[in-house]
Amino acid sequence: MRHQSKKHTLGKAQDQRNALLRSLATELILHGEIKTTMARAKALRPYAENIITLAKQGSLHSRRQAARFIFDRETGKFMNFETGEVLEGVEKADKEKKAIAQTVLRKLFSEVGKKYENRNGGYTRIYRMPPRRGDASEMALILSLIHI
Repeated sequence: MRHQSKKHTLGKAQDQRNALLRSLATELILHGEIKTTMARAKALRPYAENIITLAKQGSLHSRRQAARFIFDRETGKFMNFETGEVLEGVEKADKEKKAIAQTVLRKLFSEVGKKYENRNGGYTRIYRMPPRRGDASEMALILSLIHI
Protein backbone atom coordinates (compact mmCIF):
# COMPACT_ATOMS: atom_id res chain seq x y z
CA MET A 1 0.00 0.00 0.00
CA ARG A 2 1.12 3.55 -0.72
CA HIS A 3 0.11 5.23 2.51
CA GLN A 4 1.62 8.71 3.01
CA SER A 5 3.77 8.50 -0.11
CA LYS A 6 1.91 10.95 -2.33
CA LYS A 7 3.82 12.12 -5.34
CA HIS A 8 2.71 14.14 -8.31
CA THR A 9 3.65 11.73 -11.09
CA LEU A 10 2.19 13.86 -13.92
CA GLY A 11 1.79 10.71 -16.01
CA LYS A 12 5.50 10.65 -16.81
CA ALA A 13 8.53 8.54 -16.05
CA GLN A 14 10.81 9.76 -13.28
CA ASP A 15 13.53 11.15 -15.54
CA GLN A 16 11.00 13.02 -17.69
CA ARG A 17 9.21 14.34 -14.60
CA ASN A 18 12.47 15.58 -13.07
CA ALA A 19 13.47 17.30 -16.30
CA LEU A 20 10.05 18.96 -16.55
CA LEU A 21 10.12 20.23 -12.96
CA ARG A 22 13.70 21.42 -13.38
CA SER A 23 12.82 23.46 -16.47
CA LEU A 24 9.64 24.86 -14.88
CA ALA A 25 11.59 25.89 -11.75
CA THR A 26 14.25 27.57 -13.88
CA GLU A 27 11.65 29.58 -15.78
CA LEU A 28 9.84 30.50 -12.55
CA ILE A 29 13.04 31.92 -11.06
CA LEU A 30 13.96 33.65 -14.30
CA HIS A 31 10.59 35.27 -15.08
CA GLY A 32 8.87 35.29 -11.69
CA GLU A 33 5.65 33.80 -13.04
CA ILE A 34 4.61 31.11 -15.49
CA LYS A 35 1.32 29.93 -16.93
CA THR A 36 0.93 26.15 -16.88
CA THR A 37 -1.62 23.46 -16.07
CA MET A 38 -2.94 23.12 -12.53
CA ALA A 39 -1.36 19.68 -12.06
CA ARG A 40 2.08 20.94 -13.06
CA ALA A 41 1.72 24.02 -10.86
CA LYS A 42 0.82 21.89 -7.85
CA ALA A 43 3.82 19.63 -8.51
CA LEU A 44 6.14 22.60 -9.01
CA ARG A 45 5.21 24.43 -5.82
CA PRO A 46 7.06 22.25 -3.24
CA TYR A 47 9.94 21.78 -5.68
CA ALA A 48 10.44 25.54 -6.09
CA GLU A 49 9.97 26.31 -2.41
CA ASN A 50 12.71 23.83 -1.52
CA ILE A 51 15.08 25.61 -3.92
CA ILE A 52 14.25 29.02 -2.44
CA THR A 53 14.88 27.65 1.04
CA LEU A 54 18.34 26.58 -0.11
CA ALA A 55 18.90 30.09 -1.50
CA LYS A 56 18.05 31.62 1.87
CA GLN A 57 20.88 29.66 3.51
CA GLY A 58 23.41 31.12 1.08
CA SER A 59 26.27 28.70 1.79
CA LEU A 60 28.46 27.06 -0.82
CA HIS A 61 26.94 23.68 -0.03
CA SER A 62 23.40 24.96 -0.53
CA ARG A 63 24.49 26.63 -3.80
CA ARG A 64 25.79 23.30 -5.07
CA GLN A 65 22.61 21.55 -3.96
CA ALA A 66 20.44 24.13 -5.73
CA ALA A 67 22.49 23.73 -8.91
CA ARG A 68 21.21 20.14 -9.11
CA PHE A 69 17.59 21.32 -9.23
CA ILE A 70 17.72 24.10 -11.87
CA PHE A 71 19.33 24.71 -15.25
CA ASP A 72 22.00 27.35 -14.75
CA ARG A 73 21.63 29.40 -17.92
CA GLU A 74 22.45 33.04 -18.54
CA THR A 75 19.71 35.64 -18.19
CA GLY A 76 21.19 38.11 -20.67
CA LYS A 77 22.03 40.67 -17.98
CA PHE A 78 25.19 41.54 -16.12
CA MET A 79 25.80 41.98 -12.42
CA ASN A 80 28.51 43.38 -10.20
CA PHE A 81 30.52 40.51 -8.73
CA GLU A 82 31.03 42.12 -5.32
CA THR A 83 27.70 43.82 -4.63
CA GLY A 84 25.37 41.57 -6.67
CA GLU A 85 23.49 44.52 -8.19
CA VAL A 86 22.16 44.13 -11.72
CA LEU A 87 23.68 46.44 -14.33
CA GLU A 88 21.68 47.87 -17.23
CA GLY A 89 23.24 47.42 -20.63
CA VAL A 90 26.51 46.04 -21.90
CA GLU A 91 28.17 49.47 -21.92
CA LYS A 92 27.85 49.89 -18.17
CA ALA A 93 29.08 46.32 -17.66
CA ASP A 94 32.12 47.03 -19.85
CA LYS A 95 32.99 50.11 -17.78
CA GLU A 96 32.93 48.16 -14.55
CA LYS A 97 35.81 45.74 -14.24
CA LYS A 98 34.01 43.38 -11.88
CA ALA A 99 30.94 42.76 -14.06
CA ILE A 100 29.97 39.14 -14.70
CA ALA A 101 27.13 37.55 -16.62
CA GLN A 102 24.04 36.94 -14.50
CA THR A 103 22.85 33.33 -14.46
CA VAL A 104 19.71 31.85 -12.96
CA LEU A 105 21.68 30.43 -10.02
CA ARG A 106 23.34 33.79 -9.30
CA LYS A 107 19.98 35.53 -9.52
CA LEU A 108 18.49 32.96 -7.14
CA PHE A 109 21.11 33.55 -4.47
CA SER A 110 21.64 37.30 -4.89
CA GLU A 111 18.03 38.49 -5.36
CA VAL A 112 15.49 35.81 -4.46
CA GLY A 113 17.31 34.48 -1.38
CA LYS A 114 17.76 37.99 0.03
CA LYS A 115 14.12 38.87 -0.64
CA TYR A 116 12.78 35.96 1.42
CA GLU A 117 15.26 36.21 4.31
CA ASN A 118 12.60 36.86 6.95
CA ARG A 119 9.83 34.64 5.53
CA ASN A 120 9.25 31.08 6.68
CA GLY A 121 7.85 29.31 3.63
CA GLY A 122 4.98 30.22 1.32
CA TYR A 123 7.15 31.76 -1.39
CA THR A 124 4.80 30.98 -4.28
CA ARG A 125 1.12 31.47 -5.09
CA ILE A 126 -1.08 29.53 -7.49
CA TYR A 127 -3.98 31.35 -9.12
CA ARG A 128 -6.61 29.60 -11.20
CA MET A 129 -7.15 30.74 -14.78
CA PRO A 130 -9.82 29.96 -17.37
CA PRO A 131 -9.50 26.54 -19.01
CA ARG A 132 -7.32 26.09 -22.07
CA ARG A 133 -9.21 26.48 -25.31
CA GLY A 134 -7.91 23.39 -27.09
CA ASP A 135 -8.56 20.65 -24.54
CA ALA A 136 -10.27 22.50 -21.66
CA SER A 137 -7.60 21.53 -19.14
CA GLU A 138 -7.40 23.53 -15.92
CA MET A 139 -4.82 26.30 -16.21
CA ALA A 140 -2.97 28.09 -13.44
CA LEU A 141 -0.67 31.03 -12.97
CA ILE A 142 2.10 30.24 -10.49
CA LEU A 143 4.13 33.19 -9.35
CA SER A 144 6.90 33.93 -6.98
CA LEU A 145 6.05 36.54 -4.36
CA ILE A 146 9.19 38.49 -5.24
CA HIS A 147 7.20 40.14 -8.04
CA ILE A 148 4.13 41.12 -6.01
